[in-house]
This record gives sequence, structure tokens and C-alpha cells, in this order.
Amino acid sequence: MRIMIAEDEEKLADALVQIFAKNKITADAFGNGIDALDNALTGIYDVIVLDIMMPGMNGIEVLRKIRAEGMDTPVLMFTAKDEISDKVKGLDSGADDYLTKPFATEELLARVRALGRRSSAAIVNLDVITCGDLSLDTAAYELSCGKNSLKLGLKEFSVMELLMKNSGRVLSKETLITKIWGYDSDAEYNNVEVYISFLRKKLDFIKSNAAIKTVRGVGYSLEEDGAV
Repeated sequence: MRIMIAEDEEKLADALVQIFAKNKITADAFGNGIDALDNALTGIYDVIVLDIMMPGMNGIEVLRKIRAEGMDTPVLMFTAKDEISDKVKGLDSGADDYLTKPFATEELLARVRALGRRSSAAIVNLDVITCGDLSLDTAAYELSCGKNSLKLGLKEFSVMELLMKNSGRVLSKETLITKIWGYDSDAEYNNVEVYISFLRKKLDFIKSNAAIKTVRGVGYSLEEDGAV
């Protein structure tokens, strides 16, 4: 999962990025509303975390513009303590959830995961993603089919997680690069091709009926029935 954080308190933003990384969630942080809006509109994020008070454009304005563009990406808003009016404005403007500062790290992680599950087509709980005969343990980085299982490397895990959450949908190479390597990454198409090749071999090894289908000139999709 990849999320965007819009938070103008630099130390807090940096801390949040590190906290999410330790919990296997990739996060990009932006310190003002204008940059937040520009990046939110790319559509690469699974969840957006918005602070209301930001320079350039406040969180409510950013949210309204996101929704005006027809984007349904789940949004969690940070609100000031006891500011009921901020919570009401946020929810009325299209926020999916809110969290009052100061907050507990565990609660933030739980709320972000919950919002991420809303936008996923896969069957997910906090630790396991399932798709067809496949199970992906997000705590152990373990891919399983029946009694067969194996460990995945970090990038393999990230690619497989994205494919499983979008089972049956074609994901472009650009989407895979942006979501997994990062918006400003210098990764190239061959990086994607290498990891797709690794994963195909591992699907064969665990004897899964699923297969990663290549759509020429477009990208890849995970097919539960093994269609190639």
C-alpha cells in the first residue's frame, strides 16, 4: 500500500513516514496544500492523509478539489483537539475518517489500514491478503498456495501485493514503478519485468492456479484461473 501524507510540521511528517515504513506501508509526505493536491491528483495513492491546517491551501480545500475531480481515494483528516466544526467540514467535504491530534500511532495505523481495505478488491485482514488459491502473509512476507509456501523479497512482496489487490485488472508498468519504486524513482521497465519473472517462477513453484498475464503494450494482471 502507498499513502500520501499532507502535513506541514516537518518533524511529524518525517516521523510518520518512518513509522509507516516500519509497518510495510510506503508513504510520501508533502508540506503544503498545493503540492499535496498536485500529487493526490496523480491517482497513485491508496489512502490520503490530510492535515487541515496547511500553507498554500488548507486540507478542506484540497479535499474538495480532489472530490470535484471525481477521485474516490479514501481520505483521513487530521483535526485539532475538540474542533467539532473541522470534523463536520471534513466529513461534509468528502473525508472518509478523521483523527484528532495528538493521536496514538497504533490508532493511525489501524485507521489507514482500514481505509486501504475499502479500496481493495481483494479479501484482506490485517495480516493476510487472499486471492484465488493464493495467500500473502503481510507480516511474514510469505506467499502460500495450499501447503506450499515461500518467502518473498521486499520488492517481490510489493509487486505481488499490488497484483493481488487488483486481481483481474491490468496494471501498467508506469503504475507499478510509481507505486513500488516511488514517484520520483529512476526505475525502468526492465526493473518491473525482472520482478514479474521472479514471481512467475514462484507461482509455478508453489503450484498455484494463478498466473501473471502480460497485456502487450499495456502491463500485467493477475488471473486467478491461470489464463495467460
